[in-house]
Amino acid sequence: MKYYLIAGEASGDLHAARLMRALKREDQQAEFRFFGGDQMAAEGGMPVRHYKDIAYMGFVPVLLHLPTILKARRQCKRDIMAWQPDRIILVDYAGFNLDIARYVKTHTNIPVGYYISPKIWAWKEGRIKLFKRYVDRMLCILPFEKNFFERKHGYPVEYVGNPTANEVAEFRRSYTESRADFLQRCGLAPDDGRPLLALLAGSRKQEIKDNLPMMISATRHLQSRLRILLAGAPAIDDTMYEKYICGTGVELLRNQTYALLSHAHAALVTSGTATLETCCFRVPQVVLYRTPLPRLARWIWNNFFSVKYISLVNLIANREVVPEMMADRFSEVQIREELNQIIDAGTAREDMLRGYDEVNKLLGNSEAPEIAAQLVVRP
Repeated sequence: MKYYLIAGEASGDLHAARLMRALKREDQQAEFRFFGGDQMAAEGGMPVRHYKDIAYMGFVPVLLHLPTILKARRQCKRDIMAWQPDRIILVDYAGFNLDIARYVKTHTNIPVGYYISPKIWAWKEGRIKLFKRYVDRMLCILPFEKNFFERKHGYPVEYVGNPTANEVAEFRRSYTESRADFLQRCGLAPDDGRPLLALLAGSRKQEIKDNLPMMISATRHLQSRLRILLAGAPAIDDTMYEKYICGTGVELLRNQTYALLSHAHAALVTSGTATLETCCFRVPQVVLYRTPLPRLARWIWNNFFSVKYISLVNLIANREVVPEMMADRFSEVQIREELNQIIDAGTAREDMLRGYDEVNKLLGNSEAPEIAAQLVVRP
């Protein structure tokens, strides 16, 4: 069969690539066209547009690049109509993908599947009407989503397991590199014995712009004790990072996030999939998310959002396992205080690790891409 996939960011590119690999095992005649990234391209098929051209978040960045985004939507619709795939598979990226789903279901009979639900359980819950109308099969990767969609809204979905947990487990089973060998392979200075502090600043330019400067400021006092390494995102040029880290002592690594987390003692992480990855590697973390107008942002969060937490770790556990430094808590003093608590052995660090074990148990060990592929192929 012919499969058309749309992913709009780095994590979606990774998960979609794994799904494509599983689809090839289920369907030896599988053909692919896609909006996505380098990892999807490595699985074969025809890339139509790279996600970095459309990966904008926040009202202002989206508004500034709206002509580009709208042009990409039109291109995607024309391409789907010309190619006439047997299946459409949407991966997160709600604004873009729901528009595509509406168009496809209005103009064709092509089945539309969604792999990795947009976070409508946090806000814009009214979008559930669009899913019911335009999405034939929802494949969820967070355990609490099944209750949200089915019990609250009467919309049947499948929980297929969590691909991030699968990917981390697969990496950990095969990764045997020592810390010294890891640093040498990455072309960094020899291991000097300092524990490694990982900075995961996000996969989008706006996230990096918002969070990386604070990460650097909040860890400056630790440079004599810890070696600070920044995980570079796949679609971000080195120049974006260099203007922030030049002269700070922070070292940049490209495409080595999992290897870095394998050796990290602690981490500062921008809220997103990386918080769950860090949890699966059992690296204690502090979660950051900068917002404009912090006090107003906190009021909006308390009054208009349907969830208590921003990090996937806390959402899955339904309690605060990791500290969330967002809105009015996004300050250098508070971030330093939280980070200091998890660097040294003690109650805070041990409590977080026990919380990680709880989260991993809730995620289960299902092979998400394999189960998702079976459901996509099924009529």
